[in-house]
Amino acid sequence: MPNSPNPNEHAPSEQKDTRAPAHVTTGNSSVPKGRLNKNQPVLANGSKAFLWYGLAILLLVVDQWTKWLAETTLTFHQPVPVIEPVLNWTLAYNYGAAFSFLAEAGGWQKWFFAGLALAMSLFLLVYLMRVPREAKLLSVGLALMLGGAVGNLIDRLLHGHVIDFIHVHYYDAWHYPIFNIADMGISIGVALIVIDMLFLEKKRQR
Repeated sequence: MPNSPNPNEHAPSEQKDTRAPAHVTTGNSSVPKGRLNKNQPVLANGSKAFLWYGLAILLLVVDQWTKWLAETTLTFHQPVPVIEPVLNWTLAYNYGAAFSFLAEAGGWQKWFFAGLALAMSLFLLVYLMRVPREAKLLSVGLALMLGGAVGNLIDRLLHGHVIDFIHVHYYDAWHYPIFNIADMGISIGVALIVIDMLFLEKKRQR
């Protein structure tokens, strides 16, 4: 009697599947394995930018208030000692840009610098909404620049010049150009942006 055929004789041998699963289960959902090591999407400020607009408005209010005080209590180009021999209040008008650049240009510079300040302000308004929420130092810097730019823009439109009154010097040997709170906001804002660019931006991109 011929031997009955063995049903497993010609069956292919089982092989263990060593392929990695395409998905990894986490909780009740499956996540593509390739996404586990990728950074989460970066959230922009969006409506949170209004918090930083508030900081810009605060700087603007302080700037305009101190300029009003300087105009109403100081005499033009008459120093009032505050901390001798390094700080005076001295009322001055700047018809140009920083360090009185183009101050003697003849009048057209008013609209030129006003246009630049307006363009910068509009750019900062939009850009603040697109900055990552975690980039708080960058947002502070941009907000300070925004408040300072608008503060000096108001001066140019209302008076045709920027009102300055903070006079840093050392006796009569050295005098720094007279400036205001808006200028301080712009300078500090630029410094914070540079710090963020040099030390923090790369960390956010990892």
